Amino acid sequence: MAVQLSGLWLPNSQLPGHFLHCPRTRSKSSPTPLAATASLSSPPPTIQIVGGKTPSWYENGNSNSTLDGCQIETDWVDLDADLYYWTKALRPVQWYPGHIAKSEKELKEQLKLIDVVIEVRDARIPMSTGHPQMDSWLGNKKRILVLNREDMITTADRNAWASYFASQGTKVIFSNGQLGMGTMKLGRLAKALAADVNVKRRAKGLLSRPVRAGIVGYPNVGKSSLINRLLKRRMCPAAPRPGVTRILKWVRFGNGLELLDSPGILPMRISDQSAAIKLAICDDIGERSYDVADVAAILVQMLTRIPSVGIKALQTRYKMDVEGQCGKTFVQKLAIHLFNGDIHQAAFRVLSDFRKGKFGWVALERPPI
Repeated sequence: MAVQLSGLWLPNSQLPGHFLHCPRTRSKSSPTPLAATASLSSPPPTIQIVGGKTPSWYENGNSNSTLDGCQIETDWVDLDADLYYWTKALRPVQWYPGHIAKSEKELKEQLKLIDVVIEVRDARIPMSTGHPQMDSWLGNKKRILVLNREDMITTADRNAWASYFASQGTKVIFSNGQLGMGTMKLGRLAKALAADVNVKRRAKGLLSRPVRAGIVGYPNVGKSSLINRLLKRRMCPAAPRPGVTRILKWVRFGNGLELLDSPGILPMRISDQSAAIKLAICDDIGERSYDVADVAAILVQMLTRIPSVGIKALQTRYKMDVEGQCGKTFVQKLAIHLFNGDIHQAAFRVLSDFRKGKFGWVALERPPI
């Protein structure tokens, strides 16, 4: 026999009685919605989220009292642990269409010709949009990391990630592919990093050639938009959905730089489902790979834990009164309130509002310690 917990089926033997309902309020010792808390024995999630944008977590988004840095980090780790268990019983999010496998093979061949690699990630989830095999593919090649969509995170988030990657020895540029911010700096840095290519060629009596830069990354992180902004014209197809770019394409930027636009590359199997859910929330993976209602419910529960949003902001946005932090309950009531009971439409509205910044500048990850 099994019981249903926020729409997820789990064996009775795994859950005490008080886990069977979404709690109205959350305290340090209360269970988390959707699944059991991190007190259950299980390996930790692959990606660790620590740090925070404001001093404390409040259900209503207020932050009048202060906590020390240790407490802030604990709250982020608690959220990450909760996310791990919320996703544990869901259908795994996997998306590997045929064109990705073909593109991955072609990209590995083209990497041999590339002088510098420009890896683009989503600034809201920089860890989740990093390909686990990228380091092995690139070897000792020079790399520039671009965190795109900087307009969707706070200055505090930006500074935290800049400090983190600087400590890792990684050159990072923050950009907004839609408005072109950071693109010119990116072009200059790519040329500067690969300047020694032509020095070596001239030493061998060879003519100089343009620097070759390959732009790689997950689907829908803004690779093609960056190239179009660099070139100041639409040379690569771009749209706000995964899977638009399906072939590798070389384009020239002036006389000194050639850029390789590549399709988004995902692992064949995403083992970290916490990361996969964040990809779904940020629209960085195909919609057919996940259940919209499940993802929206988890997003609601994450937002209620973030002080700059909180349950109050959700209630104000949708003009309805819902107590507690149960994501599934919220989506169900929103469906009744605005969409004649259509849960899919209600879930899609929540995800769409987040992606459009209707809840403010919200990052879903902070640097690991």
